Amino acid sequence: MTELMAGITARRVSTARVVTNVLEVGEPDGVPVVFIHGNVSSSLFWQPTMLALPAPFRALAPDLRGFGATDAAPVDATRGLRDFADDLGALLDALELPEAHLVGWSMGGGVLLQYLLDAPGRIASLTLVNPVSPFGFGGTKGAHGELCTPDAAGSGGGSANPGFVSRLAAGDIGDESPLSPRRVLLAHYVKEGYVPEPLEAMVQSMLSTVTGDDHYPGTAAPSQNWPGFAPGDRGVLNTMAPTHFRIADLGDVNPKPPLLWIRGADDAIVSDTSLYDLAYLGSIGAIPDWPGQEVCPPQPMVTQTRTVLDGYDKSGGRYTEMVIPDSGHAPHLDHPEQFRTALLAHLASAAEA
Repeated sequence: MTELMAGITARRVSTARVVTNVLEVGEPDGVPVVFIHGNVSSSLFWQPTMLALPAPFRALAPDLRGFGATDAAPVDATRGLRDFADDLGALLDALELPEAHLVGWSMGGGVLLQYLLDAPGRIASLTLVNPVSPFGFGGTKGAHGELCTPDAAGSGGGSANPGFVSRLAAGDIGDESPLSPRRVLLAHYVKEGYVPEPLEAMVQSMLSTVTGDDHYPGTAAPSQNWPGFAPGDRGVLNTMAPTHFRIADLGDVNPKPPLLWIRGADDAIVSDTSLYDLAYLGSIGAIPDWPGQEVCPPQPMVTQTRTVLDGYDKSGGRYTEMVIPDSGHAPHLDHPEQFRTALLAHLASAAEA
């Protein structure tokens, strides 16, 4: 078991859906701020942020199903990210929290976009940190997320690098391969050159990811379209396939909590030139036989997020976009002071609204 940072406690909470591991810091009657982690990680990535949160806030960070110490319940990808969003709602019920400030990173941001649709009245404020596009990951083009092919070829479980998956499953803690979890974290989670602390806990956090068809990365289906596979209906990566996850319009959300979108300027994972988007890799010659810009252009992930949030703003919501220079996929790790300052200002503004 990974040792927690001083001041943080962990407990397992039985909910109506899954037994969930939750990290906590702060007074039990404090204002709750709930942090949702991203893919191939766990609540451990939030520890420094949680410890920096001052009174009167109470920080909580659950592990999503199949990550960390939460039960490894199977993931039904046909529901998009709703398995995770429904788990969050069940956890808030079990903790008797009718409302909370919610912060979601990467895939966790997509979970919170889904929760925003389903239970907006329970959100005091929303913070999205380098979130997955509202149109999913891979397989779409244009600002409004049009499918590149009817089956969203190139997205879902088949898009995972098998070498990375095998190293996760083997518990690789080394750094001899660029596909090792440690190397991936240091090269792509944070801006290269930054070493987040506690690094060893974060590597162990990545290794807690349950692998397989029902978990990470999930299943795949054959496709006649490039690059030869389409999303399956089980497992984590398929929850973000655009055939399963699509949040094109937030206009009908009521009430509309204040929203902060904060992202690193040099994100290698969620960007308009993502190194994890097979269409972008094809466009630069890293994957052969790319069918071209007209058929399968790189997914404009940031542009798509801005399009949906602009619609939120025009329909009466309020959002702020903050870009942190020289920061990667996890600004809370490689620029923690700037991140915390922005987050605390957002929380204070929401309290005054």
